[in-house]
Amino acid sequence: MTVTDTPAAKSHDLIDWLVTKGLDGANKEELLDGYCNRLVDLGVPLMRFHAAQSALHPVYGGTGYSWYHGQGGEIEKFEYSDQPSEMWTQSPLYAILNDDIDYIHERLVDQNEASKYPLLNDLRQHGATDYYATGVKFDVPAHSGPRDAKKPVGGVLMSWTSNGPEGFRDEDLELINTAMPHLGLALKSASNARVSRDLMRVYLGRDAGQRVLSGEIRRGSLQQIDAVIWNFDLEGFTSLSEELPGIEIIDMLNDYLAAAVDVVHQCDGSILKFMGDGLMAMFDVGEIDADARAALGAASMLQDRMAELNAQRRSRGQPVSNYTLALHAGEILYGNIGAESRLDFTIIGPAVNQTSRISGMHRSLGQRILISDDVARAAQPCEQELISVGRYMLRGVAEPKELFTVYSPAQ
Repeated sequence: MTVTDTPAAKSHDLIDWLVTKGLDGANKEELLDGYCNRLVDLGVPLMRFHAAQSALHPVYGGTGYSWYHGQGGEIEKFEYSDQPSEMWTQSPLYAILNDDIDYIHERLVDQNEASKYPLLNDLRQHGATDYYATGVKFDVPAHSGPRDAKKPVGGVLMSWTSNGPEGFRDEDLELINTAMPHLGLALKSASNARVSRDLMRVYLGRDAGQRVLSGEIRRGSLQQIDAVIWNFDLEGFTSLSEELPGIEIIDMLNDYLAAAVDVVHQCDGSILKFMGDGLMAMFDVGEIDADARAALGAASMLQDRMAELNAQRRSRGQPVSNYTLALHAGEILYGNIGAESRLDFTIIGPAVNQTSRISGMHRSLGQRILISDDVARAAQPCEQELISVGRYMLRGVAEPKELFTVYSPAQ
């Protein structure tokens, strides 16, 4: 055995790689795939590796990563559930998590009795000879006490499966356990970076979230841009909210806002903020003519999407709502506004105010969609047929504005 083949040298090489990848900001998939391949290169007879983590995400509550020798790895996402699945409650990782077990190690060869864990029996049928599972905890609380089963656990649960004739050797398990804290730290770094990106995107929007993460965090840092502003509101929502139970109102609001958000994103717009039963979006895809055509394309798509959604809700016996949409183009200031202890990444400027004034004209003009002459001019030529509904003086605006709507026979 050469010096580089000793257990200590193998551990040093693996730990050095994990630390380097953690500092480099490697994502979870890259980190775990490289870790598994290096275990194999170091002589560990690894057939399968699995890691499970809770996730701070509005859609899914946890992630899993499964790697198979010769096939590579794959990420799974697990939706939130009030009741854990039977497959999960019968797994070794669940036992480690809930029964206060440090590790589970089962030899799968020369064993006549079936394991109490169905997964291990299945792995044995596929040639597995040994199974080892444990976990690394993150942010361990200082106090002790009963664990809240519904509260996400900080950390990662992991398992290693061998198909070697003798399973894992003592030196294999020593290598795995020695490197485990470093693997856990690298995974924690990758997870924290992913959580930051996910939450910034969900709560601030795709563009604003990326800008904040890239360093645009100083109060008063603003960018002057030309863009099209999109103000979407639901009609009659206030009266409906007084008639319907709270849970139905929330479900209804989520349905309509989800449809509007999906349309904006499909047309390369950015959601700036939700405002009660509406939202403000921005289209800044290039020059102002491209912005205007993108915003008008989103308006046309919204007409179809809302009609489909209302038909679906009516078929289920659910209440429906109509909407209004105002579009205006102009110069805006985009960036950080607020106090040192609470900032908002948003837009301000006369164009924002004028969009709000146009939104106030829907009822008097009897039009669901209103478009300023600035958008109409910039968008030409466009696919939509724009019809003038007249020139009006808007409050706080010195010159009259001509307003347009989209002609749609089916509207």
